[in-house]
Amino acid sequence: MATLLLTAVGSAFGPIGGAIGALAGRTIDAHIFKPDAREGSRLKEVSISGSSYGTPLARHYGAMRVPGTIIWSTGFKETAASDGGGKGQPETTSYSYSVSFAVALSSRPIDRIGRIWADGNLLRGASGDLKSGGTLRIHRGLADQLADPLLDAELGAACPAHRGLAYAVFEDLDLTDFGNRIPALSFELFAGSGSELIKLMLAPHEISASESARFSELRGFSHEGGTLKSAVQLVGNLHPLSPRIQSGSVVIRSAADPATVPRMLPEPAAWDDGDFGTQSGHSQTRRDQRSRAFSGLRYYDTARDYQPGMQHADNSEADGVTFEFPGALAAADAKSLASRANDRLITRQDAMAYRLAELDPEITPGTLVQAPGIDGVWQVAGWEWRERGIELDLLRYRPESARYAAADPGTHWLPPDRLAAHSTLRVFELPWDGTGSPIERRAFAAIGAHSGRWPGARLYAEQAGTLQDTGVFASRRAIGGYLSQPLTSSPAIRLESGASVLVQLDDFAAQLIGSDANGLSAGTNRVLVGSEILQFTSAEPRGDGAWLLSGLLRGRGGTEASASRGHPSGTPATLLDQRVSVIGQDLHSQFGSEFAALGPADTEPATAILENGGASLQPPCPVHGRIEKKDGSIRISWTRRARGGWLWLDEVDQPLVEDAEQYEVAIGSFDAPSAHWTTSEPELLLNSADAEAIRLDHPGEAVLIRQIGTYARSPALSIADAFAL
Repeated sequence: MATLLLTAVGSAFGPIGGAIGALAGRTIDAHIFKPDAREGSRLKEVSISGSSYGTPLARHYGAMRVPGTIIWSTGFKETAASDGGGKGQPETTSYSYSVSFAVALSSRPIDRIGRIWADGNLLRGASGDLKSGGTLRIHRGLADQLADPLLDAELGAACPAHRGLAYAVFEDLDLTDFGNRIPALSFELFAGSGSELIKLMLAPHEISASESARFSELRGFSHEGGTLKSAVQLVGNLHPLSPRIQSGSVVIRSAADPATVPRMLPEPAAWDDGDFGTQSGHSQTRRDQRSRAFSGLRYYDTARDYQPGMQHADNSEADGVTFEFPGALAAADAKSLASRANDRLITRQDAMAYRLAELDPEITPGTLVQAPGIDGVWQVAGWEWRERGIELDLLRYRPESARYAAADPGTHWLPPDRLAAHSTLRVFELPWDGTGSPIERRAFAAIGAHSGRWPGARLYAEQAGTLQDTGVFASRRAIGGYLSQPLTSSPAIRLESGASVLVQLDDFAAQLIGSDANGLSAGTNRVLVGSEILQFTSAEPRGDGAWLLSGLLRGRGGTEASASRGHPSGTPATLLDQRVSVIGQDLHSQFGSEFAALGPADTEPATAILENGGASLQPPCPVHGRIEKKDGSIRISWTRRARGGWLWLDEVDQPLVEDAEQYEVAIGSFDAPSAHWTTSEPELLLNSADAEAIRLDHPGEAVLIRQIGTYARSPALSIADAFAL
C-alpha cells in the first residue's frame, strides 16, 4: 500500500524541510512530550567567558546575557603611580595592571551591548559607563565592519575584520578590582526582538513566518548548537507552530492561532485496510499523557539579570518533567507558558483518525474542524495520503485560557548599578611643613568626587593644549567641599572654643572626626579654607554632607593674614590628610600651573589653576613687633619665624632656612615707602633726629617689617603709628 507523508514535501525546501515535515505530519505536541525526549537544553548558571579551542559561538536573539569566548589577548601591562605624601605621611608608589583582549559574543549580528558583569558585579552600567579604567569598543558583526584598530596594530596584515561575528574589545582594562587577573565576564546583548525569533531564524532559509508566529512572551533566546530543526522543535515546546504551503512556498504560523470558525468535514469515507472499522470511516482513541506534562519550567529570568529561574505549572503532575528552555522570560510568562502547555496536553489526550475520499485544499495542519455527528472541535495535527484517499490525524481542541495564578521571580541579589561620580580637583601650594628639601616647591592635588561610585582619577598638567601625565593617580577621594556660611575674621592668636563654621562636603558619605589639643598639636584636622589653614576640635554632622566644625584654631602655618580677612560663603575647603597627593618638585619648570583630573567615569576632565603659588618658598611673617624709645631714639625689634619651624621649641632659636638673614623695614607701604631700610638683624635702631623727622613728616603711618627670603619675601608685620608721642 502506497503512503505519501508531508515530510517528503518538506524535504524539497532545504535544511528546514525535515522540521516542517515533522511539524505537519503530526502534532507539535507529539514532539514536545514524546517519552524519550530530553527535557530541553541544559540551562547554565550565569555563564562566564572562556577561551577554549573548539567552543561553538552561539547565535543570540533578542535580549540575553551571554558569556562570550576570548579570542585574543595581550600580556599584562604594569603602571606605577604615586599616592599621598602629605604632612607626616610618606609618598607611596603603587602598581596597577591592565590588559587588552577581545571577546567573541555572537555568530550573528547584534544591535548593541547593554550591561557587562565582571565576577558578578557590574563592570558596565545600564547608562554605558565603565566602572573600571579602560576603553571598550563594540563590533556588531555587520557584513562591512572594519578590523579593530588595536588588533590591526598588533596583528598587522594578519588581522581579520571578523565580519558576521559580534565581538567586544577591551583596551587597557584596569585589573585592580579583579585581583590583577582577567575577570569572569558576561554581557547583556540585544539582537532584534525576541518575539520575532521564528522569523529571524527562518529568514536565512527563505521561509517566511506569519504574524501569528510571533512569540510575544519571549524576550531572548540562545541557539548554542544543533540543527535548526532541533531549535524549532525546542521553541515549539512552549509556542506550538504549524506550516502551511501557500503558492508553492512554506509559511510558518502559530498552531494556537487557527481560523476562528471551524470547517465542517464531509462524511467520513470507509475502506477496508484492517486499521479500523470499515463502516464508520473514523476511529477515536484516548492516550494517558500525564507523565509527559510539565512539572516545572526552567528559564532565564529577566527580573534576575537573566539568572536561571523556575516556575511550576498550575496544573502540574507530580511525575511530570522539568523542562529547560534557553530563553529569557518574565516569571509570570514562564508560569503561564508551562500551564498552557499542560492544558494542551490534557485536552489533546483525545485523538481521532478520520478518512476523506479526497483532499480539501483548505483543510491543512492547524485547521479547526468539526465532524458530522461527533461532539467538539478538533484540530488537524497531520495528514497522510493513502491509496484510496486522505487520512487526517485530529486532536481535540479547546481555546487556551489566559487566566493563571500570578508568579514571582523569587528573592535574589542584584549588583547595584551605581552611577559614577565625576571627579573634582583642587591644586595648591602649602607653607613648607619641615619635611624634605626647603628649596623645592611642592604642590598638592586634592582629587575627589561627589557622592557616588568613583573609580579614581589620574592627574594631568595642561600644557599647550595637551595633557601631560604627572604620574599621580588618586584611588581614594580627597575630602573637600565649600563653606556654606561666611567665616569671620580672626586674630589667629589662640584656640577659639566658641568659633564654628558650616562646611558642605562634596561626598555625602565622607566622615570627619573631632580631636583634642594634643591632636591639634600633632597636626590633625587641618583644613585649607581659601588660603588659610585652620584646625578644628569638633565635627558635627548635619545631614546630606553638611558638617559643623567648631573649636577652631585659625591661621596655622603662617596663614594668619588670610585669617584676618575672613572668608565668604562658597570658599573652597579641603581636608589636609594622606588622601591629598603630592604632585612633585620643581613645579613651574615641570608642570606649570594648569591641571586636570580625568578618570574612567569622567566625560570631561575636572580642571584647576594652582592656588597659593609660591607659598612653600615664602617665609612666614615676623611676629612680636616692639617699639622702644629712649632719649628720643627708637629701637624697633621683632621675632623671626622660619619656614617649617612650627613647633616653637623653648630656649632654641628658630633655624634659618634661608641662605641669609635679612629684613626690610618701610614706612607707609613697600610699593611707595616714605622711608625704607634693610637690616640683617631682627631689629632697627633710629637716632633721635631720624625718629623726629619721621614723626613730623609721616604722622600716623605704620611701620612694616618683612623678611627677605632666598626665593620670596614674607607677608608684612605692621606696627601702627609707631612714632606717635
